[in-house]
Amino acid sequence: MLITLKQKKLKDGRISLYIEYYKGSNTDSNGKRIHIRDFEYLKIYLYENPKSASEKKANKENEKLAEDILAIRKTEYVQGKFDIKNTSKGKRRFLEYFEEKTEEKSSSVNNYGNWYSTLHHLKKILPKNLLFEEIDPTVIKRVKDYFDKDAKTKSDLPLSLNSKYSYFNKFKACLRSAFDEGYLTINYASKVKSFEQAESQREYLTFNELQSLAKTECKYPVLKRAFLFSCLSGLRWSDINMLIWSEVRDEGEMSRVNFRQEKTDSVEYLYISVQARALLGERQDQQDRVFRGLKYGVTYNTEIVRWCNRAGIPKHITFHSARHTNAVLLLENGADIYTVSKRLGHREIRTTAIYAKIVDQKMKEAAEIIPELIIKIDNF
Repeated sequence: MLITLKQKKLKDGRISLYIEYYKGSNTDSNGKRIHIRDFEYLKIYLYENPKSASEKKANKENEKLAEDILAIRKTEYVQGKFDIKNTSKGKRRFLEYFEEKTEEKSSSVNNYGNWYSTLHHLKKILPKNLLFEEIDPTVIKRVKDYFDKDAKTKSDLPLSLNSKYSYFNKFKACLRSAFDEGYLTINYASKVKSFEQAESQREYLTFNELQSLAKTECKYPVLKRAFLFSCLSGLRWSDINMLIWSEVRDEGEMSRVNFRQEKTDSVEYLYISVQARALLGERQDQQDRVFRGLKYGVTYNTEIVRWCNRAGIPKHITFHSARHTNAVLLLENGADIYTVSKRLGHREIRTTAIYAKIVDQKMKEAAEIIPELIIKIDNF
């Protein structure tokens, strides 16, 4: 591969510097030669006709900077071609890098919390000055053993199986990212097995319980509307909280919400029922939040429990239980598992299959619901 520094004159008179990666050529079906090139635009510019001393100085400095970057790119190519370790990257501190990756997750409340907790644990088991070049299978095993046997919760209890699974997977994700970015020469993430994930308890409301809740007063009307909307639509709290009116589309008698799912960052198009649409209320300005005033915290979480108690529902219900309720009610009322999976935005059908297992259990319980008969049949 040929790596060269190039120039391109822009419409505004400046000269843009970029690197061209020439990878040879192919011949198409018509015998025409096709050159294969990639480009890296450096966002470094020169004055075409520098007039002042400062412009000449800026050109000289920018030319030097571009030449330095070119030298780095050539070195990186040689290192990759001959499998030479990048020693400068290996000198970086691992925990510093993990902290940087944690901050990149700050826009996602739930994901950031798991990364932050993982970082908190890693600081207990790994030396502050551990370098990437010092990471080996022994270090990986030490971290896994720590999560498995020694790590404790804030209440000084052993970690649950799902916490072990989540925290160790964040550690692996960081290792994978470090390998992709050249800090590690071995992809340890692909060589170590994760913990098994335990099947979590999915608390949900039956239709009769949901009906009782709908008839019962809630201290915060916006919370009641949002919770019932989640039960009818299956949207997560994070997506409901961020929902704005431009994402609500009224199409004749039908309505749908077009939104970017906060957890997976995928775009979803979800049709909602007439009753679910009514819970949204009257349309406001395009950028206004639909559920204005909805908050996440102890106050609202506690009110959900009290609301359920007033409705005579003894279960420990959280806002996320509304999403479970939607899945179970859909399956109980004849929706196929593929449709339910798509509506919930699951990436894998096996995630949705957990709800099908719940419904199957209810069917088993229904088999014994009829009282036993006293039966007498002659000649039987």
